Order: sequence, then structure tokens, then C-alpha cells
Amino acid sequence: MNCIIIDDEATARAIISQLCSGVPSLNILEEFPNAIQAIKYLNQNEVDLIFLDIHMPDFTGFDFIDTIKNPPKIILTTSDPKFAIQAFEYNCIVDYLVKPISQERFSKSIKKAESFSQNKVNESEETVADEGDSSTDNHLYINIDRRLIKIDIPSIYLIEAKGDYIQVKTEDKNYTVHSTLKKIEEKLPTDLFLKVHRSYVINIKKIIDIEDNSVLIKRDVIPVSRSNRPELMKRLNLL
Repeated sequence: MNCIIIDDEATARAIISQLCSGVPSLNILEEFPNAIQAIKYLNQNEVDLIFLDIHMPDFTGFDFIDTIKNPPKIILTTSDPKFAIQAFEYNCIVDYLVKPISQERFSKSIKKAESFSQNKVNESEETVADEGDSSTDNHLYINIDRRLIKIDIPSIYLIEAKGDYIQVKTEDKNYTVHSTLKKIEEKLPTDLFLKVHRSYVINIKKIIDIEDNSVLIKRDVIPVSRSNRPELMKRLNLL
């Protein structure tokens, strides 16, 4: 497998490279001290596997994954174990290695990556099937304190970004989730939901009132950005 290493620490990159040298099936193409350089490389080159650090200045490992299209298999390498649950929300992440990494643990991780590669065709077919089902489903699941909670999508009236979290407001209850607005927006039906501001996605069926550059939903007054207002007006059933 052709690989690249992304880590802002030179010592960490050297350790990963050394671990890779003990696995004949791995071929390290390049090493990068930051995600931006790696993105430029991936725009012109294909790789099979990325060893990716989470904590990097300005652009984290998760920012990197959210930025690239069709990411290859990724093994996270980090000294911080607390992001493991968030990591496995990404289908491309094969494993989560906590530094210091032993050769034995590293080898197990590579076997996972190789197994992932062997089943890639089947997994792709399953993903397509899942996506087809999800388009007719009226619910999604969110991860709250290691529990998956089912939410009825039409009951959601507002989603607000708050730093590294989003708040999902429904008819019955509000939920705070460690995720991004972009990620949940991709899972919502576009005929029902619209991003009206960089921090807000609304259910357009729940709008009570519109005045100037804001909408009223329940008791929440939500700002509408100038760039998003034309699309909102186009979606409404106006007389």
C-alpha cells in the first residue's frame, strides 16, 4: 500500500516511518509536517493509506478529513485517546493508534487496513444501499455519551453550531452533539432543511415569521445571511 505520513512533529514522523519499515507491504511516498501541504499533494496524487495526527497547529486531523474529497483509508496516530468515539464517525478511519505505538499494535492496525482494502468493493455496495435507504428514512442517530439516540428528522426545527459542537433542537428535546454543521447538513433532506447562516440550519416548514434578515422558529430568532436569503425566499410558498 502506498502511504503518506502527516504529523507536525519530526520525531513522530520518524517513528511512524520506522514502524512502516517493518511491514513489507507498506511503501511511504511522502511525509508532511502539516495538513495543507498534504492536501496539495493529494490533489495531484493518489494514495492507499494515510497516517494522520489529530493535533496540529491551525488545521487539525479532523479538519483535514472534512476538507478532502473521497479520502483514502486513514489510521489516526495521536497521544490523545479522548477523540476515539468521534473518529469512528468517519467511514474512512480504519484504526486509532495512541502514542507511543508498539510494533505489534502497529502491525494489527495494518492488518485492519489490508482487510478493509480486500472488502472495499463489498463495502462500497453496502454504502450505496445504505444511502438509498436513508433517502427514504425519516430518522437519524446521534451519539450522546456513547449512546446512539434515534431522532425523527421532521421533528428537528433548528440546528445551531457552537464551536466544536452542534445543538439539535426538536419538538420534544434539545441535544448537544460533538460534530460539525456540515456533517449533519449532509444527512438531512434538502427539500426540508436549509442553511441560512454559517451557524444555523433550519427546517423551513417550521418557520413562523420572516422579517428583514431574520426568521422566527418557535421562540428562536435566527439571522439570515445576505447570501442565503435568495435561496430561502425561493423555497417558500409565496403568494
